[in-house]
Amino acid sequence: MAEITAALVKELREVSGAGMMDCKKALAENGGNLDEAVDWLRKKGLAAAAKKAGRVAAEGLVAVVSGDKKGVLVEVNSETDFVARNDQFQGFVSGVAQQALGAGDIEALKNAKLSDGQTVAEKLTHLVATIGENMNLRRMATVSVKDGVVATYMHNATVPNMGKIGVLVGLESTGDKAQLAALGKQIAMHIAATNPSALDIKSVSQAELDRERSVLSEQARASGKPEEIIAKMVEGRLRKYYEEVVLLEQVYVIDGESRVKQIVEKAAKEIGAPVAITGFARMALGEGIAKEQADAA
Repeated sequence: MAEITAALVKELREVSGAGMMDCKKALAENGGNLDEAVDWLRKKGLAAAAKKAGRVAAEGLVAVVSGDKKGVLVEVNSETDFVARNDQFQGFVSGVAQQALGAGDIEALKNAKLSDGQTVAEKLTHLVATIGENMNLRRMATVSVKDGVVATYMHNATVPNMGKIGVLVGLESTGDKAQLAALGKQIAMHIAATNPSALDIKSVSQAELDRERSVLSEQARASGKPEEIIAKMVEGRLRKYYEEVVLLEQVYVIDGESRVKQIVEKAAKEIGAPVAITGFARMALGEGIAKEQADAA
């Protein structure tokens, strides 16, 4: 068998556009024959997938699934919303979400096997080749509890448990699980609407807090007031900042007046057991992806 050199792998990558590991495998499977390796990649759909990999995929679906004391969110992207309504794509995303319950991270999820025996990564490559759009298993998030429930909510659902914005909320409590689930869903709906960045004040990142304090200090100094007054102004404005970004400090959108922490305290009395929100995750489709802007000219 011919030696699989780095130069040969590089040449195959340039010809096919496929990834390095796929090219090494293709050459190994075909005795180092470049032409046969190209054909092998094409048959596997890997060359076609690679050619599409540079295209922006910001549509697709967010899926949510819950198991025993655990919930998972996954985002799978496509180039167009049309593909997100494709039954084949939806079936894939549903299968990926189920596998995510047992996966520790995104890499483990890519290597998890679906019901047809293919890994998630292999199936995704096959879909790219057959459907004709770039697709990407972008991220996953989990929330779990020791004793309680993980409530789920899908906003703007395309089909049940799949859509544009998914939310998980972990509630720790020994209280009635049905009451906890109902409370959790209401709080999840609130999170979908307000997009908090932290659970409580102590969870706000120091970098985020320092940045906000710096901005507020500069704004206060513009008033020309003494430093001791400026310090009080900054602290007052920070309280307002916490009310905007901290879940427990936010005004509950469902009643428009209570704080979320007050809603939890009230629910604990009704349930007859302490209740604590121990974690949450919110995932919005395509957030953070730079989308290509069409030039009308």
